[in-house]
Amino acid sequence: MLDIADELHRWVEQGRDFAVATVVAVGGSAPRQPGAALAVDSEGTAIGSVSGGCVEGAVYELCRQALEDGEPVLERFGYSDDDAFAVGLTCGGVIDILVTPVRATDTAVRGVLAGALGAAATGEAAALARVVSGPGELMGRALLVRPGGSYEGGFGAHPELDRTVAGEAAAFLDTGRTGTVEIGEQGSRCGSPLTVLIESSVPAPRMIVFGAIDFASALVRMGKFLGYRVTVCDARPVFATAGRFPDADEIVVEWPHKYLERTEVDGRTVLCVLTHDAKFDVPLLQLALRLPVAYVGAMGSRRTHLDRNDRLREVGVTELELARLRSPIGLDLGARTPEEVAVSIASQIVADRRGGTGISLTGAHTPIHHESGAARRIDSVA
Repeated sequence: MLDIADELHRWVEQGRDFAVATVVAVGGSAPRQPGAALAVDSEGTAIGSVSGGCVEGAVYELCRQALEDGEPVLERFGYSDDDAFAVGLTCGGVIDILVTPVRATDTAVRGVLAGALGAAATGEAAALARVVSGPGELMGRALLVRPGGSYEGGFGAHPELDRTVAGEAAAFLDTGRTGTVEIGEQGSRCGSPLTVLIESSVPAPRMIVFGAIDFASALVRMGKFLGYRVTVCDARPVFATAGRFPDADEIVVEWPHKYLERTEVDGRTVLCVLTHDAKFDVPLLQLALRLPVAYVGAMGSRRTHLDRNDRLREVGVTELELARLRSPIGLDLGARTPEEVAVSIASQIVADRRGGTGISLTGAHTPIHHESGAARRIDSVA
């Protein structure tokens, strides 16, 4: 539900009653991943999506019913010949959806959800944990975990359960993951199991574009479209200007490797080196290829690529480190314009992130939606 935090936070502030349907597990070729949500208020207004259209109507009605009954419900939707075009997934996948009513009178739970939604809406890090399956008295309860492990809310009778879930949620938050875990109902790994959905909201990942060229302007727009916080860095002040890059979150005039030495990066950061100038590229890539970032790509012709690799070897970059470099940058789309090249680069970034092959889906036998480790199905539905 944190993927629609902006709108839901406004609903909470306005005192609206609503029900929110959240994807908690997927199997096969399901279109949305755990955490995707659709919410419906008491007036029938709907926001968000759980399936890209396949089962939205049925989930909408579930939300209306849950809001009327005041009880959470867990429902499975899948493909069958009889109902594929009624309430089934025509793509052939399976999704499990938790529908939770959120009323103004439920002050304790509503307060926890408000805290999670407020954090997500303002770009703060937070994790929200909710029981998906287990004893009825625990369904619908929530626990909010902040960076550092502090938490609020909880599940009631067993403090150890709160502490265990908080620890699991903190681990999910550290890596920005969303998914489910199995925990004993008293907080241990034994006893009757609970399934807990943990949704992480973390600040937008970074894209750092080195080289203030025309191709960079198109890539900045593409990076923003994909949800990155985008920085443009170039040592030449005449090119690195807000007028040339109005969509960038930050523009830095500094030698690229000097900036990379001092700025914060993490395992979600992508680095796009578009300068194709050895005096910038070599010291920058020498550092970049040793950082724990998600992606390092460098622009240039194949001749430039070979020459650059030789220069990097001369300064001590190993073959293992060179293997991380995406160069020439992007996928082979036949791109020519800056916008087409930006699509090519973005496609490679997405493929690396999601485990895609980059080949055409037409005639291929690869999955359309690649399943992450956290995106597993719940084996039994209560």
